Amino acid sequence: MTVAKQRLAILGATGSVGLGTLDVVARHPDRFEVFALTAHARAAELEALCQRWKPRYAALGDVAAAKALQQRLRANGLATEVLAGEPALCELAAHEAVTTVMAAIVGAAGLAPCLAAARAGKRLLLANKEALVVGGALFMNAVRTGGATLLPIDSEHSAIFQCLPEDRSSWSERIDHIVLTASGGPFRSRDPASLHDITPEQAVAHPNWVMGRKISVDSATMMNKALEVIEARWLFDLVPEQVRVVIHPQSIIHSMVVCRDHSVLAQLGTPDMRVPIAYGLAFPERIASGASRLEFETLKDLSFEPADRQRFPGLFLAWDALRAPEGSAAVLNAANEEAVAAFLAGTIRFTDIHRVNAETIAAVLPDLPGDAGLSDLLALDARARAHAQTLVKECAR
Repeated sequence: MTVAKQRLAILGATGSVGLGTLDVVARHPDRFEVFALTAHARAAELEALCQRWKPRYAALGDVAAAKALQQRLRANGLATEVLAGEPALCELAAHEAVTTVMAAIVGAAGLAPCLAAARAGKRLLLANKEALVVGGALFMNAVRTGGATLLPIDSEHSAIFQCLPEDRSSWSERIDHIVLTASGGPFRSRDPASLHDITPEQAVAHPNWVMGRKISVDSATMMNKALEVIEARWLFDLVPEQVRVVIHPQSIIHSMVVCRDHSVLAQLGTPDMRVPIAYGLAFPERIASGASRLEFETLKDLSFEPADRQRFPGLFLAWDALRAPEGSAAVLNAANEEAVAAFLAGTIRFTDIHRVNAETIAAVLPDLPGDAGLSDLLALDARARAHAQTLVKECAR
């Protein structure tokens, strides 16, 4: 059967998910066409991708950098048109020629283009968890009203999605609760009293996954899992108590659905993001991902541990945010982005990340109107960042 080519806009093309997407695409040239590639600031890397893929459009965050890239591409005979800024991301996400959007921008910056893709009814592959953490009801409403097809790319949420039937209307009748697995990161067995002296280099050295620096730090603090708990609440229309987390150091079981009859459905595989990427690209079909096959004969064990509140206090802020007034998750996300950036810059200590997050969510109370829109969420995001920045300065003294 001949399959019509999907035209892809890959937002965040130079990151690990973006590059993984291009790796899968390269294995199936008959199925996919790269229409647009974007990056925030990695102009040289985006230029190399444009040379390889020759997209119709490219985009960078900075206007001057975009103009310089345009000149270099023209000098090399490429017709790629280079755009700049957030409006360009939204334009490309909603472009009439695009069928599929890979949303792999890190952080709250990905919310606006994700909304644009949802409202335009695109096939939206969501690797940007913050779109749901910050956008919540607004984002899900855009998916429904726009008629978009929303496919989760985070390995945990893809695992849950793969364990459920395509008929979403039956999900609530089937699910007792879901279990998100977490590797525990590089400090799973470390004495919590020693975490104060963790360096950025130690925090980004994840034992199982290859990820960007910000996400790697989130994994080390387990804040990534906190954000995934919030994301899962919206993706699968669950109450906070229906989302649980367990430490699974081997990262082989990617997450589980516990059904009403207490049977458990799990998705297993090697820890390789190309698996959920390939699943999202080809859904409902399955295509080769390039990932290694899981060899059960070589598995020594599959172990599980409870999440340690003393070692990972940030994880438990997820349920606090979900039970707090609407918008509290956006406050938590903003604080965390500021705190992690300060830690990576060497301004604050590893344990200060949790202090900034916890104190910001306690101090910045959302005051969103009942019909809150993007501008309301962005204003709340800015207010939370300002408070977090003040706390960062206090920690740095």
